[in-house]
Amino acid sequence: MPQTAAAEAVAAPKKSEGSLLPLLLDFGPLLIFFAVFKLTQSDGAALASTRAAINGTLAFMLAILVAVAVSKWRLGRVSPMLWLSAVLVVGFGALTVYFNDERFIQIKPTIIYSAFAALLLGGWMMGKPLLRYLLQAAYDGLDETGWLKLSRNWGLFFVVMALINEGLRQFLTFETWLTVKVWGVTALSFLFAMSQIPMLMKHGLALEGAQTKD
Repeated sequence: MPQTAAAEAVAAPKKSEGSLLPLLLDFGPLLIFFAVFKLTQSDGAALASTRAAINGTLAFMLAILVAVAVSKWRLGRVSPMLWLSAVLVVGFGALTVYFNDERFIQIKPTIIYSAFAALLLGGWMMGKPLLRYLLQAAYDGLDETGWLKLSRNWGLFFVVMALINEGLRQFLTFETWLTVKVWGVTALSFLFAMSQIPMLMKHGLALEGAQTKD
């Protein structure tokens, strides 16, 4: 969402938890990171950009820990995706701050995407739809074949996203990378999620609000 953004996009059709809270828990920390970076960036100098990246990273670390606590308090659980994101944000964020190098926080999405891809594709090859357990979400009526296909498709998507992130961080400035990360990757994840709905409906998914006719 990937990382968190991708995680929320995967879970978009879920029926339970019909409030904005899950969305805020996933996107809130990333948006705080982006906002703090922009607000504390005084000019275009490299040193100023690095300081802003450190400030944003510290805010990101705090925000995702708050998201974990709120998820446990209000939802009664913390999804494996959010746990993994939190561990990596705090771990790579600490390296970013310690070494004063924003490249560590840029590597984090690649690690998350690669981990999810390995889990989902590994489970798919063994006939186990691990996405169902990672999300801890309900897709009413979705059969086992649908879950397997969804796990496979998102696993392949995460492979592509890991490659894209590596390309972006190699050729873009941190500021441009962050902008693409927040807005471009989020939009791409949701578009991919929406593209899966026809396949899911063929395998029994019942969308919320859908009505059957006699």
